[in-house]
This record gives sequence, C-alpha cells and structure tokens, in this order.
Amino acid sequence: MASNIIELNEKNFDSFISKGNCVVDFWAEWCGPCKIMTPEFEKASKEIKNVKFGKVNVDGNQELAGRFQVMAIPTTILFKNKEQVDRTTGVISFKDIKKKVDENF
Repeated sequence: MASNIIELNEKNFDSFISKGNCVVDFWAEWCGPCKIMTPEFEKASKEIKNVKFGKVNVDGNQELAGRFQVMAIPTTILFKNKEQVDRTTGVISFKDIKKKVDENF
C-alpha cells in the first residue's frame, strides 16, 4: 500500500494545515531517531483515517522549522484548522501517534 504522507515545503505547508486535522513530522535524512520513527509514522498514515499526514525535511525548509520553533528532531506537531494543538519531540510510536490523534481530534 502506498504511503499517504505528503512531502511539505514552504509552498504547500499553509494550504496543507489550513483545513482539517494534520499530523506533521519535522525530520532530516541524517537523523538516526528520525529513521527509527519513519516506519511508525508510515503505519499511522495508513491506519488512521480522517487525518492528513505530512513530513517537513528541516534541511530544505529551515524557515518552517524556525517558524514552529523546532529545535530538535524528530518533532511531531498536530494541527487542527491551522492551529497547533499538540507537539512531541523525539521518537514516538504508532500507538503514541494514535493516542495523540484520539485525544486532540
């Protein structure tokens, strides 16, 4: 099954978070913990419905990382209609992502 994760950047980020419920992973290719979290995030994107999943590579999108004060990666931020409603820094499991989605949406 193909991943439902959208690659986000300066051009598409605001329209992506503007409507509905979104989970966004701020990451980088060189980041070990990000590599650990990738399969968990991909599983969440396939199993959890009614939520959009996106990833921001901080190396190419430092303005976005700065805008949301992302100081360490991976950082996962939940948005509801453009508003940040929750965030976690560090690796989180599929189960933790699901719990956060259930609590916030």
